[in-house]
Amino acid sequence: MKRILFVCVENAGRSQMAEAFANHYGKGKVVASSGGLKLAERVSLVAVEVMKEKGIDISAAIPKQLTMKMIQEADQVVTMGCSVEEVCPAPLAKNVVDWQLEDPKGKPISKVREIRDEIERRVLALLE
Repeated sequence: MKRILFVCVENAGRSQMAEAFANHYGKGKVVASSGGLKLAERVSLVAVEVMKEKGIDISAAIPKQLTMKMIQEADQVVTMGCSVEEVCPAPLAKNVVDWQLEDPKGKPISKVREIRDEIERRVLALLE
């Protein structure tokens, strides 16, 4: 089973959505997790709302501290494009890709939906 780790700074939006999509669509093929370094207090309420629109409930998810163990255990590390290179040890891992996704924090829900849909497209492509 392939292990995918999604990383962004606060682990509150993009990486949580990516983790949820990967576990939803990749059931039985992949195990996805996510983490961050400067954790938010909770997952973005807007992220929870836009994921509910897709039938995926992330309301119980909590931001998780990124560890070297998480990175070492992952077959694939995906950074969300949030300048995590400055604060993130992910470049030390193998198979790192950066998706260069816009940060949804503080954006209107219409923009967060666009980011969510882009994450969904990329997760589906990654699972192929």
